[in-house]
This record gives sequence, structure tokens and C-alpha cells, in this order.
Amino acid sequence: MTYHMLTEATAAGHLGTIAAICDRLGGTPADWVVQEVGDGNLNLVFLVTGPDGGVAVKQALPYVRMVGESWPLPLSRAYYERLALADQARCAPHRVPALVHHDDAMALTVMDYLVPHRTLRGALVEGLRYPRLAEHLAEFLANTLFFTSDLAVPVAQKKARIAAYLGNTAMCRISEDLIFDEPFFDAQMNWHTPGLEDVVSRFQADIPLRLAAQEMKARFLAAPEALLHGDLHTGSVMVTQDDSKVIDPEFAFYGPIGFDVGMIIANLWLAAFAQAGLRPDTPHDDWLVEQADSLWQDFAERFADHWRNIDRADEAGALHALARQDDVLREAAISARLDAIWRDMLGFAGCEIIRRILGLAHVADFESIADVNTRAKCERQALSFGRALLVERDRFPDMAAIRPIIASELVPA
Repeated sequence: MTYHMLTEATAAGHLGTIAAICDRLGGTPADWVVQEVGDGNLNLVFLVTGPDGGVAVKQALPYVRMVGESWPLPLSRAYYERLALADQARCAPHRVPALVHHDDAMALTVMDYLVPHRTLRGALVEGLRYPRLAEHLAEFLANTLFFTSDLAVPVAQKKARIAAYLGNTAMCRISEDLIFDEPFFDAQMNWHTPGLEDVVSRFQADIPLRLAAQEMKARFLAAPEALLHGDLHTGSVMVTQDDSKVIDPEFAFYGPIGFDVGMIIANLWLAAFAQAGLRPDTPHDDWLVEQADSLWQDFAERFADHWRNIDRADEAGALHALARQDDVLREAAISARLDAIWRDMLGFAGCEIIRRILGLAHVADFESIADVNTRAKCERQALSFGRALLVERDRFPDMAAIRPIIASELVPA
């Protein structure tokens, strides 16, 4: 079958030819309800429900949805997304949606319909809280990043998996441009809240800042440490009070472990900086900052425990093979590796904070603040923090060093 874009009117008829979907939904296509709910930057997303159940259907478009046909994008990203979903499910089966069906020619990925889940970003904008959020995100990160790394995977297998994702270059290029380059010069598609013009000019002339961003880009380009989600933010997480699922891994590739960790923690920090503008009459609480803190601590503990629990008799990965028989060396290696991930995390988080305010793709956390002056004030605070993370990483040896910096920036909007 050749590629064609589905619509609410045509999706049921197409899906009705697929036995696995018919079995899950029940009834006939005439009984199904189809809603196109895609609110992201790239794809069509349909929620399809029938008498017996539902599915979420994602179809890649041949261009960037938020920009239009002037920015073409390969349909192959759907192939890499379903590849990543399968790999992630082997490492963290409870933290990703089940893959029901895929069709590479149609750039179609069909997954579990997550209900009553909702997108984490929207929930945080509304001020909702999820008690197991940090725990679940730490589980996803530690499992997917450790068990696809050179610490756990034999050399030949690891190189084969790197090769499997090498073709996802267009999605990597988007990250390279939008995260590490365009926020730091007068790029055509950049935009910002009025009132930040002085920060924009200062950042575009800030040599230490621009060099630090390129240092992080070098890590992104040349450190295939583990399989990354590649676009892990609060819009890529679906939540309930008892469950969390990570979705949309179409940016997946093998890269530096600290990237995924930094992206999601940065988005929790962004949400924290937006709170004063979203709820100016509500006393500030530290829940979001505490979640970022807990997420890092839980991730580090899980990552270290995975390392300690490797069977000494297994081939496992080549990295730190000497430490398998030497407990003292192993503990020193764990500490050194986590320190390196921490340092990368800070730099990537700084880039993410800056690009979400001064680049192309902004976040609802700030955009939901109606008053422009209030929004600009909140964003200015976040930008100051983001610059510190990127340029002054040596100031922050741990989360305890970060909390007072955030507190000093989080003045009432």
C-alpha cells in the first residue's frame, strides 16, 4: 500500500482491514469513534474507540506539522519510533505503551489507548500532582539507559543496535539545530515573549554561553552511550495517579546518557519557574523542584544497582569489565560514571531551558501565562538559571547546590 494521509473520515475504514485492531476494538468500523487529537509539532494522532476497547494511532506527516510543507520531514521517523518502542519495552515494559500494529509504508504506529491517562505538561499547568512521577520516570531512564549501554550489552550487539538507528538523521538534525544552535543566534524561526529583547541580544553575544552550547552539541554528536528517547519532555509523558507512560520516541538514537535525563529534569524546572505566573495568588510550593531532585536521586540509585547486579559470569558489556571482579574498583567506576552523567545532565538541561524560551518550540507552561509582562518575568528567571547550568556547571556538584539557586530566582512574578 502506498502512503496516504488518514483523516477522521477515512481512518476507521483503513484500520478495519487490520485483524489485530478489529479484535481489540470489537464491532465493525461503522461502530467506531475516531477523533484526531494531535496537538504536537509533527504528526497526526487519532484516538479510535469501539465497543470493546480503543487504540491510539499515530501517523507521520511528510513535513513538520507546526510549520507546514515548507519544512519536509522523512516518513522513516515512524519506523524508528516503533523500533524504539520495542527496545524500550524490553527494558522498561511498564513505562511505555504496548505496540499493537505498525505499517512502515503508511508511517503508521498503533499503540494502546492510554486511559484515563493525560499529558503530564497539561496536568502540571493546571497545578495537579502525581505522587509516583519521579519514581516512574527514574525507572524508565535507569532501565532504558543502562540496559542499552556498553555496561550491559556485549560489544557486537551494541554496535549493531547503534547501526540500527543511524538512519534517523533528520530527527537528530532537528535537535542539533533547535537545541544547540538556533537559540544562540538570530535564527529565522526564533521567537520570544516581548520584554526579553535585552536577554536575546545578550545571549547572542555571550561567547562563554555559545561555546558551552557547542560543547554540549559535541557530546550529542559523538557519544553513542545508550539508546535515547531523544525528545523526553513533560509532553512526552502520560500520567495517572498510579501510572506513568513515556510516549513518542521518534527522535530515538544512540547518544549521551545525560541527554534524556537533562531534558526531562529541565522541563520539570521550567514548570517550576512558570508556577508564579500561572497561579500568582497561590503560595509557592517546592513540589516540582523536589520531583526533579527525587528523579535524579532515584535514577542514580537504580543505575548503580543495575551495575552492581550484573552477573559476574555473564559476558555483559565491555565498559569497566575489569570492575566485575573488583568491588572497590566497581564502586569507584560507578561514582565516576554518575558524576559524568550529572555534568552532562546539567549542560543539556541548560540548553533545553534556553531553547524553550528563545527558540522555535516553546512550552505551554509559560505560554499559558496570559499576562505578557508576568510571562516575561518568569521566563527571565528561568533563562538566568539555564545560563548558570550551562556555563557554570562546576558550581553545582549535586542537587543540594542547585536548590538555593532556583529559590533565589523564584521570586514572585
